[in-house]
Amino acid sequence: MSPAVTAAKPPAPAAPPEPAPAPAPRHRTGRRLAAAALAAPFAVLLLCTVLVPIGYACYLSLFTDRLSGLGFDGYRRDFTGFGNYADVLGDPAARDSVLHIGGYALIHIPVMFAAALLIALLLDSAVVRLRALWSLAVFLPYAVPGVIAGLIWGYLYSPGIGPLDALLPFDPLGAAGVLPSIVNMATWQWTGYNVIIFYAALQTVPREVLEAARADGAGALRTALSVKLPMIRPTVFVALVFTTIGSLQLFTEPMVLRTFTGTVSSTWTPSLYLYEAAFVSNDYGRAAAASLLLAAASALLSALVMRLSSRRSR
Repeated sequence: MSPAVTAAKPPAPAAPPEPAPAPAPRHRTGRRLAAAALAAPFAVLLLCTVLVPIGYACYLSLFTDRLSGLGFDGYRRDFTGFGNYADVLGDPAARDSVLHIGGYALIHIPVMFAAALLIALLLDSAVVRLRALWSLAVFLPYAVPGVIAGLIWGYLYSPGIGPLDALLPFDPLGAAGVLPSIVNMATWQWTGYNVIIFYAALQTVPREVLEAARADGAGALRTALSVKLPMIRPTVFVALVFTTIGSLQLFTEPMVLRTFTGTVSSTWTPSLYLYEAAFVSNDYGRAAAASLLLAAASALLSALVMRLSSRRSR
């Protein structure tokens, strides 16, 4: 008879680890107070510089100031609802300002971005020496105040004073030449700013990726188009958003050129239209309505550009 086989007793299961003790309520309160204290300066700044002005502009846009009686009693504020918005949308001067700024953006943005990307790629290449000196030289126009730059370009464009009137095939201050003149002024000033942004983004491209591209036989042009530009695409789209918003806010260049030519009217751009409505006509309701419409257009264009950038990133 075979000996009885004794079954091995399975080991007892290990006890589950005890959960970590929850933080004391006093610790939670302290963390919340610390977070609130850190966020409070930003919240106060946002409230005072953004939310309150926007709310006040919304309030002003619903009213208009009219003379009371024969005008001896001053102005009275009447509620007009969306009447100011209708006046702005139906104003031919406002429509012309939108057409001017649209033509400006269609020329300025592609030209400025192409020049900035080309210069940034040249600075990032191994061919260019003295990168710091060239970077400073390209950035210097941005450091010149806009009013000073506008006065300099205005004298350069002026017939009988500046040389550009005789060199250019068109009148830079005429009806057909004032738009290219303003585009040239803005492109000269803002190209260096975007060059620095793109050059800084190119410095973050991994060097091993570039070395792998060269090992595969890619030349400098192919590496720039197929490796460098795709890797800095998010930076390019962010700069595009800022440039689009800045184009809608064009003010300094046409304002300065008004002193040199009568071609630029007081409502040539949306920003000039706002300035004329608020500080010349003293129509604060119309100015507030126009500013809110301009802000809405800027937000919509920014959202569109960011949506396109997110799709391209996928």
